[in-house]
Amino acid sequence: MRVALRPRSGCLVLCLCLSVVTLLLQGLWVPLEMTRSEAAAGKSPDKRSEGLGLHRLAVGLEALNTQVQRLSSKREKTQLNRNDLSSLLQSFRQEQQGLAHLVERELQKVSQRLDQLSLHHHHHHHHQASTSTPLTDLRPYHSKSSEGLNEECEVPTDPAYPVCAEKVEFLRARWQSDPCYAFYGVDGSTCSILVYLSQIEDFCPAEPGKNHTAVPWHHKTASYTKKAFIRGTLSPLYEVISSNSSSPAVKFIRSRVERMSERWIWAGRRMKTSRNQTATPQMKVLLYLGALAGSVGHRFEAMVDKGGPLGELVQWADLSACLTILGHNLTFSTSQRQLHSLIGAAPGQGSCPIQRPLTFDLIYTDYHGLAHLHRAMGLAFQHYQCRFRILDSFGTEPAFNLASYAHIGGYETLWGSWGLHPLQYMTMFPHTPDNSFLGFVSEEAAQTGMRETRLEPGSYQKDRIAVVYGKQEYMWQGKSEYVEMISKDLEIHGTVYQPQGHTSSLPSFVKNHGLLSQEDFLQLLRRAMVFVGLGFPYEGPAPVEAIALGCMFLQPRCDPPHSSLNNDFYKGKPTTRQITSQHPYAEQFIAKPYVWTVDMTNRTDVREAVKSILKTKVKPFTPPEFTCLGMLERVHRYITHQDFCGKSVPAWPPESALRVHLGPLGESCVDVCQHASLMCEPALFRHLNSPDVFTRLGLGCSSTAQEVNHLFPAYSPWGRLCGLQREPRLFSCAGADSAHRRLCPCRSLHE
Repeated sequence: MRVALRPRSGCLVLCLCLSVVTLLLQGLWVPLEMTRSEAAAGKSPDKRSEGLGLHRLAVGLEALNTQVQRLSSKREKTQLNRNDLSSLLQSFRQEQQGLAHLVERELQKVSQRLDQLSLHHHHHHHHQASTSTPLTDLRPYHSKSSEGLNEECEVPTDPAYPVCAEKVEFLRARWQSDPCYAFYGVDGSTCSILVYLSQIEDFCPAEPGKNHTAVPWHHKTASYTKKAFIRGTLSPLYEVISSNSSSPAVKFIRSRVERMSERWIWAGRRMKTSRNQTATPQMKVLLYLGALAGSVGHRFEAMVDKGGPLGELVQWADLSACLTILGHNLTFSTSQRQLHSLIGAAPGQGSCPIQRPLTFDLIYTDYHGLAHLHRAMGLAFQHYQCRFRILDSFGTEPAFNLASYAHIGGYETLWGSWGLHPLQYMTMFPHTPDNSFLGFVSEEAAQTGMRETRLEPGSYQKDRIAVVYGKQEYMWQGKSEYVEMISKDLEIHGTVYQPQGHTSSLPSFVKNHGLLSQEDFLQLLRRAMVFVGLGFPYEGPAPVEAIALGCMFLQPRCDPPHSSLNNDFYKGKPTTRQITSQHPYAEQFIAKPYVWTVDMTNRTDVREAVKSILKTKVKPFTPPEFTCLGMLERVHRYITHQDFCGKSVPAWPPESALRVHLGPLGESCVDVCQHASLMCEPALFRHLNSPDVFTRLGLGCSSTAQEVNHLFPAYSPWGRLCGLQREPRLFSCAGADSAHRRLCPCRSLHE
């Protein structure tokens, strides 16, 4: 038999049912005290959230109950028809699709908790009078009235927590701005806010009568149980980089690793036998390629097979292979959702700390990934930022690194102001010693290194051809006359991407192969005599690989030098570098006869350079730092010696390595040290940051000031002013102005 209910009766019945379930769940929400051993173990919030599930469910049902009552009262004077009721119930069903499963799950947890209570009740009762057990469950803050969830709590006044009241007011107004607050139990009441601020963010004191405990996401002292030994295989890396990935970028990375695998293994063996390698702790490392995640990732991926930049992918491939050979434990990710899971991010928009201590010893990412971490970790971001390493192709100078200083000094950019240690930024080339030079590996250098025999001069024979460095047509625009001058002596080949049906705008004398695979491109370079730069792209890996294949690199000079002040590409980048050519590293550190830099608008300059090139014979050459062995040793040193989480002063290099030089007006310490055939060492600045140093250099100071200034320590001859550095993160080898002579900490390249 069916009982027909009127729409009004249906709403009342639904409202009554929801109220009963809500009261039942609120009555069952009794967070258990943890045993002393559990508290000492530091249970993470994902465990505590089981106890919060009922509370959140009760709050949700209460809200749903209120909504039913409101809708019901609105229709008190209007008869609901069957369609209205059906529509109403359908909307509830859509909003609470998983409610039945959630209720079942939470009731099962309640049953388990009640069993635990019955088992441990006698034990807790016996010890309660003499011992108070620390709590890590989120539970109501005690108040004077002690009347349960609706109790009123007073904001404590404690000098040790000066911003507690301010934080409480902030959350009263903003707790609904991010779902993560509700996830952690905040419901808008002062009591729930105080619990959150004392147990999760540590801005308020612990509940009266309770011991203060560390917030659950703080890291503990690392205890490394495994040692890292050099591996003879890259199999662990293949397990984390899927061969079935549909991502063109990931396919490129895996393809490069596989192509160079034997060379990495060979270099690992050389490293193992060439020196006494003491085992280092095995690090748990996350490689997060932020540039491949989200909307930015979609755009980047779309360009991989269309001539887009591959330099960053080369670095990621080589870094992942390097860390694997060195014996570390890698996790590889290009997904923001996976990142949140890996770091234990709370559901929401990232205003709250992560749920548990970070499980990774090191996180390698890029500027995009750094922003993703910042939006996911809340307060924990600053706590763990010492573990981050940022792949930053063009470098970040200290003046751009501190937000407050960048704002005052006019150094604000889209990419800077993160406040990391400058050495946490890892560059493609050694732009400035302020950052860590990560680099990459020249493919041909790795291959020839395996041969262990010197190639015969005959194997260096080249065809009379030039390959132009530019995979997209826009790079050739305005360069036709320059390329035509070269074509009078060399056959011109291009590797320019051209979509189907596209009419080429390349000069008719260019033999275009289209976009080649990496293997075919390297094969073409083996035949070529010259690799021709068009002025862009800047500072990529291709010229180094071309030189390693026996090519000479012909590139345009930048006059005046390009910088963030006059060039769209460098505008906004956190560097003041003056770019004197398309590839300054090749121009300065490799130089002739491998690198020829010309004014491409000067026909005589170009013609004379080409004639000289045709008379010159070179063998393949690779700087040692761009070999597998060089990169393995470099990354091993970084992991072993770079510790930005501790407060101890770096032991290396020793003070005995310091060579003090006083630079001329307007010259950076990078240039000052290079002119003396030395290198600037930022770790030694602390030995110069003293008035005594000025005296030893014979500089009479009329006054000495300690300021926040990226040029200090420095001497200004006008007024004989001596400046000392107040902020260690602003010690900078880069940076110069016409009013200061910089005190520079130089050291030998071989120390």
